[in-house]
Parts: sequence; structure tokens; C-alpha cells
Amino acid sequence: MLAALLYGQEDLRLEQVADPTPAAGEVVIQVGAATTCGTDLKVWRRGGHAKMLKPPTLFGHEAAGVIVAVGAGVNDWQVGDRVVANNSAPCIKCFFCQRQEYSLCPNLTWNNGTFAEYLKIPAPIVKHNLLHLPDELPLELAAMTEPLACVLHGVARSHIKPKDKVVVLGDGAIGLMFVAALADTAEVILWGGNDHRLEIGQKLGATQTFNYHQMTDIPGVVKELTQGWGADVVIEATGVPSVWETAIACARPGATVNLFGGCPRDTTITVNTEQLHYSELTLKGVFHNTPKYVRSALAMIASRKIPLELLISERRPLKDLEQVFQEMKARQVIKVAMVCTQD
Repeated sequence: MLAALLYGQEDLRLEQVADPTPAAGEVVIQVGAATTCGTDLKVWRRGGHAKMLKPPTLFGHEAAGVIVAVGAGVNDWQVGDRVVANNSAPCIKCFFCQRQEYSLCPNLTWNNGTFAEYLKIPAPIVKHNLLHLPDELPLELAAMTEPLACVLHGVARSHIKPKDKVVVLGDGAIGLMFVAALADTAEVILWGGNDHRLEIGQKLGATQTFNYHQMTDIPGVVKELTQGWGADVVIEATGVPSVWETAIACARPGATVNLFGGCPRDTTITVNTEQLHYSELTLKGVFHNTPKYVRSALAMIASRKIPLELLISERRPLKDLEQVFQEMKARQVIKVAMVCTQD
């Protein structure tokens, strides 16, 4: 089959590799659509990921498709089932899993390789994070289950109250998903650097949007909008250390700051201890998702209540993957649905 392999920093190659064969408990899907992700972009630019993969490796982690083979002992799935698979599954047995802190499981089973014609799903994911798709749900929308699950996990950990003023920093797919997930509950103020993306943010429910290229004093503007106090909740969705510090500066006393975007390895930030202590700030890192939010995300997508199709800039064949990542780097596209099946 044709598949994308990451060899290092901005070194992505399409190669012919052996078709996957399912072992006991596993299934193989024909990938109908694989969506690109900001995490993929960061991994491509940095040449790896501390948790999920080490080059050289099959690449990509958001996909939906149709089961084409099942391994021994798989009784709940059959060839022809339309499915989406999360890119991980917890072990269910460890210290953290016993406390239902599944995203902290040190034994997470990771799965990469969605930018390919076929994808093998490991047995733990088949057991805990493989889901049936409604017949009418487009595969490119279903493929966004994983990132939306991460966002819903982030929303839950942010403890947002009705009518809270929430600042979202970042107009990538994740930041826009946060806007969509929060629009019915909170007053969402979105900051980003791209007017087209900010327009999409408005369509997804942002109360106000600002381009930081034109309004550079982000904390100052946020305080003007909040009677001088700052936001009730701030969500950082860029993975840039300086923006983590900006997020903290936007927070009111008693606020929660969700430091959601993953920064480069071994980076640090500076926190004003006086502000942290006397303003009783909650600084919270939130990582990945859990089986609960994988299911919630698919249900939200299937309901079609949120126009997540606005995030898919276009559909492209797998052979265009390298060019797509160049376009993502230049911020010319948000998410692209890669059509991996060859005619």
C-alpha cells in the first residue's frame, strides 16, 4: 500500500509498504478520509513527538473508514462496518486508570499511520476506542472525532460556568473547536492571526474576535472588555511558550488558565508568583482525551449541530500530502481531508 512515513524534521515520504494484517483482537480499516491536524504539523516541523511517535514511522492520527479485515477473537466487528478509531486507548488497569484519569495512563497504546490506504487498529483500541459510524455521516467529519474529544476533555477540565467570559488564544482547528464547543455556554472571545479563520470563529459562535497583528496588547484589550478584571477562563491553543505567558496575563483573580497547546520539548515559561498566589489562579495543563470524550465527540459530530465542515479547507489525494503540510505551515489551510484510497 501507499503510506506516508515521517523520517525527521520536515522529512515526510510517501512509500510503498506491506499491507497490514490483523493479529488477534485487531482489525484493519481501509482509510476513507484522514484529516490533517495541528499536532501533525508540529510533529512534522519538529521531527518527532515525545509521547506518540519516534521516526522513522507511519504518520497521521485522524481517520475514518471501513473495516476490511478482522483478526481472531474479534466478534463485535465485521467487514464492511463504517468506523472511526481513536489514536490511543488506556490500559484500564494502572494507578491512573483506576482513578479514571485515563489520559495520564503511562501504558497508553498509541496508533499512527492514518495517511495510508489501510490502517491496522491495535487490540486495546478495538476494545475501548473503536466506534460505529452512522451511515449518513461523511467520513471526513467522523475523522475529526479525536481532536474534538481532546477539546471536550479540555472543556470539562476548565470548569466553565454559564455566561463566563472565556478567552481562546489561537485560531487553528483546536482553538476553533473550543469556540464551537463553548458557544452555547459562555461568551467566547477569540484571538488569532488570520482574518479568514476569525470569520469562521464568528460562524462557530465567538462573541468577539481580534487579530493580534492589529491589536497587539492582548491582556490590555481583554481587561477593557471585562471591567478591568480579566477573563474568567483562558484557553491557550497555540503551543507557543510566550502565548502561555500571555494567557496567564489575561486572567482575572480566581480564574482558570487552561494551558492546552503542547509546547516544544524542554521549554519553560515564567510565572509571576505574586499574581499566582494572591490572585488564586489555577494553571492547568490538559492533555489528550479519554474514552468518555471520544464517544461524546462522535455524538456531537453526528448530531450536525455544529458546522465543523467549516474547518475542512479542501479534500486532496494522498499524493499531495507534502504540499498540504507546506500550505499548513504557511497557514493557507486549516484542516485538509486526505483521500487515501486510490481509484
